[in-house]
Amino acid sequence: MTVAANEPGKTLPLQGIRVIEVTHMVMGPTCGLVLADLGADVIKIEPPGKDEAHRGDHTRYLTSTGAGFFAACNRNKRSVILDLDTEQGREAAHALAASADVFIENFRPGALAAKGLDYETLKDANPGLVYCSLKGFLAGPYESRTALDEVAQMMSGLAFMTGPVGRPLRAGAPVNDMMGGLFGALAVMAALRERDLTGLGQQVRSGLFENAAWLVSTHMLQYAVSGQRPVPMSAGKRAWGVYDTFQSSDGVGIFIGVVTERQWEIFTTALGEPELLDPAYRTNNLRSQARDRLIPLVARLIARHPIGELEALCEKAGLPFARIVEPPDLYDDAHLNAGEGLLPITLQDGRATSVPGLPVQFGERRLGVRLDLPQPGEHTAQVLRELGLAPAGAPEPITTTP
Repeated sequence: MTVAANEPGKTLPLQGIRVIEVTHMVMGPTCGLVLADLGADVIKIEPPGKDEAHRGDHTRYLTSTGAGFFAACNRNKRSVILDLDTEQGREAAHALAASADVFIENFRPGALAAKGLDYETLKDANPGLVYCSLKGFLAGPYESRTALDEVAQMMSGLAFMTGPVGRPLRAGAPVNDMMGGLFGALAVMAALRERDLTGLGQQVRSGLFENAAWLVSTHMLQYAVSGQRPVPMSAGKRAWGVYDTFQSSDGVGIFIGVVTERQWEIFTTALGEPELLDPAYRTNNLRSQARDRLIPLVARLIARHPIGELEALCEKAGLPFARIVEPPDLYDDAHLNAGEGLLPITLQDGRATSVPGLPVQFGERRLGVRLDLPQPGEHTAQVLRELGLAPAGAPEPITTTP
């Protein structure tokens, strides 16, 4: 299904770039999604499945916390079903790779080499191909290990910094999978630019563990600078005196940050509470050292005001603040709805919903939806006809196992 998006006549940054995506779960599809939203023609190769009820990427059929994976990561793509265990399916995949600028994969090391879809094989027919492998680890002693987002969070210290003291906890979203995919897309675009200069493609990689290590780099340097091992964020040892969550008088949670001396002056003036004028709170460093006393005091003062009054106070004063919400609440967020931050898509069962778009803007333009979430194999005949591999009007994929 095609959905209206972008102004007529407007080009997109990656228009004219063809991407072949052989991925599943989140990391690989996120890489393809970024390129697709930016205008590339992303062709997603999916397996035939064990039966009609399980055709395509198995991520389509996940439940619980995985139920949203496919819907979040696969708009603006064309779906082609190929059985890569058959000679005919592999031939079609090779033809697609030969026609492409980019090939993305996120399967275990060596899985695609057995099917002749590794970089060393594909580059012979297409020297300009940029081949992106999204893995648990980059080159090194761990590179053959199996990894997941949670594995990377545990072994990088990210889970240690996120959870309660003594209870490492993964972040509440697949941050490494999604950022690993984003870095994969960044590497692809850099390699395409380098191809403009050299005429040659190359293999690029993105690693979950390395992404997680990059995310905790500020805590590593905190230790290098101070000589003190960082403690979990839940321990409340913050650089800022007031940088915490509080409860309003009507029971709504709100985060308020006061990170400069000017903001402290504004905050204390707005609240008008003499207790905050204690010289022990005069500077940010003093406030940070006094958090054990200061935060309970601020919490008690904040609890005298309803949420609407607190939000108005903070907004008028220019203070950083945020009401505490749950992810489903974003469907009703005024800013996302007013700013085209939510994109319309249709779920596999036909229900209409929306999904956050890429957090970028080109001039006044946000990137939209050109192609809705594809049904399994929806574009197989179309794409194979473009390659000259399917007869006109072929109703079913010709490369699936009967």
